[in-house]
Amino acid sequence: MGSLENEPPSAADHDFKGSARPETFLLVLNAPQPPSLWQELSGSVRGAIFPRGNQPSSLTKWAISVLHGLFPVLHWGRNYSLKSFRSDLMAGLTLASLGIPQSIGYANLAKLDPQYGLYTSFVPPLIYAVMGTSRDIAIGPVAVISLLLSSMAQKVVDPSVDPTAYRKLVITSTFFAGVFQASFGFFRLGFIVDFLSHATIVGFMGGAAIVIGLQQLKGLLGISHFTNNTDVVSVIKAVWVAVHHSWHPDNFLIGCSFLIFILIVRFIGMRKRKLFWLSAITPLLSVIISTLLVFLTRADKHGVKIIQKVKEGLNPSSVKDIQLTGSHVGESAKIGLICAIIALTEAIAVGRSFAAVKGYQLDGNKEMVAMGFMNLAGSMSSCYVATGSFSRTAVNVSAGCKTTVSNIVMAITVFLSLQLLMKLLYYTPVTILASIILSALPGLIDIKEAYNIWKIDKMDFLTCFGAFLGVLFGSVEIGLLTAVLISFAKIIISALRPSVEMLGRIQGTDTFCSMRQYPSAAETPNLMILRIDSPFLCFMNANFIRERIVNWVTEGPNATNEETKSVIIDMTNVINIDTSGISALEEIYKKLASSSVQLAVVNPSWQVIHKMKLARLVDMIGGAWIFLTVGEAAEACLDDKKEDNYIV
Repeated sequence: MGSLENEPPSAADHDFKGSARPETFLLVLNAPQPPSLWQELSGSVRGAIFPRGNQPSSLTKWAISVLHGLFPVLHWGRNYSLKSFRSDLMAGLTLASLGIPQSIGYANLAKLDPQYGLYTSFVPPLIYAVMGTSRDIAIGPVAVISLLLSSMAQKVVDPSVDPTAYRKLVITSTFFAGVFQASFGFFRLGFIVDFLSHATIVGFMGGAAIVIGLQQLKGLLGISHFTNNTDVVSVIKAVWVAVHHSWHPDNFLIGCSFLIFILIVRFIGMRKRKLFWLSAITPLLSVIISTLLVFLTRADKHGVKIIQKVKEGLNPSSVKDIQLTGSHVGESAKIGLICAIIALTEAIAVGRSFAAVKGYQLDGNKEMVAMGFMNLAGSMSSCYVATGSFSRTAVNVSAGCKTTVSNIVMAITVFLSLQLLMKLLYYTPVTILASIILSALPGLIDIKEAYNIWKIDKMDFLTCFGAFLGVLFGSVEIGLLTAVLISFAKIIISALRPSVEMLGRIQGTDTFCSMRQYPSAAETPNLMILRIDSPFLCFMNANFIRERIVNWVTEGPNATNEETKSVIIDMTNVINIDTSGISALEEIYKKLASSSVQLAVVNPSWQVIHKMKLARLVDMIGGAWIFLTVGEAAEACLDDKKEDNYIV
């Protein structure tokens, strides 16, 4: 037999049987070129604005598509009925009875004057009502964002020394928060929000709730001088020093009495669902009753601290307060970014929870755009960062809301209160605001969920516990940073040492799966099938994967005690590759070729196959050895082995 006859058949000359092989061969190699970065970004913007599947063919249709994309109210508003309005009216009024006292308390937590909490419950809900996709979410100030703002902003400007500069910093941070949120939505950057995992949020919320509770001891005890630090050690130290000096027990008596009252009524409301409205209006009743008591007994003359003057009237413009130049711009942007991410995380989690219960879909990107625009508008009308509140949303749903019109009703009620009722709040005791905030905190501490995280994933629990301890003993930023670093460490460890599984065939089928997971899967003689379980074959893991594959092949005979003739690498799970990954595949191919072992690649993604073609790696391996399925690759390798045996 001549030398030409002794040559093994080339990939191009290989005679594959059946009609499926040539078709799938072309499918893999002739995959379209993947979109460029610019195409992906522009497509994201179009997808965030236009309804799905809508291709505007004229300027008018384009404008209508933009309006429908930005303002969902134009879609559902056409079918809005009087019956729905009745439900939304009752829900909005119930929501206002809870939201008004909470908003005043949260403004105090944010170290702003009381009216700023009411401002934040007026403009942002109106904007969200026409731009948001959730039918249930209640918009306004929340405890965690109020704490977040005050804890970070007071490190830059002390509110007790320069309240005007502090207010401008908060307004500017709100502006940046709106810009970031709208940008996340337009460019579909929601994955940034996902950096804060579920475990992180559980730990962060628990730690923040305890910190907020400790901060309320200032109002509950009527302490005049208190620490600006938020860590538990500083707060306890400040309380210890304060109670050994002059303080007025009447503040504590009033605050604790109404706190117990609110919690008892809430417990009754939870046990008897028909009385939910009673627990919703209890904070407002507490404000009214406590204000009357202080006024009638003149308790303010005996040490009970009162709110005193609350500025009445519509939100004043704050455009001039937005400071885009100066020494604090960087700090404002940082505070805005952190608040934007936390606010989006909370709002989207709340919205999706209730959307799942009611059976409709929440559009995450449009939610980000809506949140962004409402905070941009809020920053120009004396509001600070607003988001969705879980407790108020639960009340909104229980009250029977049908659409976001309930937010409009609440906003109008707040507006009327700002116009007519602010003078009546003069004698409202500060301690009642502390009681209202304290009554809302138990819902933020989810011990049951923390225990579930511990049972399911210990690494996730470490993230949760890191966020909790960081917030509690450090600061809000330290807690978030600790959790994010632990999460990134988890990701990096997984990326550095990804799983490479050896696949076997389930007897009697054409299905190949992990032999570790399915011990009954049988290895094919002379054939090693490997699957890379990593979305990226890149500089972080390329050498690890290369060494693992080469070592497995060169260790010696496989489980069937026969020499390995072919290696199949299943790349179904690999969605992208970089130059380090390409180099690793080249080295694997050369190492196997030097040992007369054939390499076959299965189902590379279009990003991967495109880069393999640019690097001429497809020409090196041979286009005929790129397959769509593991079954096809195994059949081709076994046929090739038979032909080699025949030639020999």
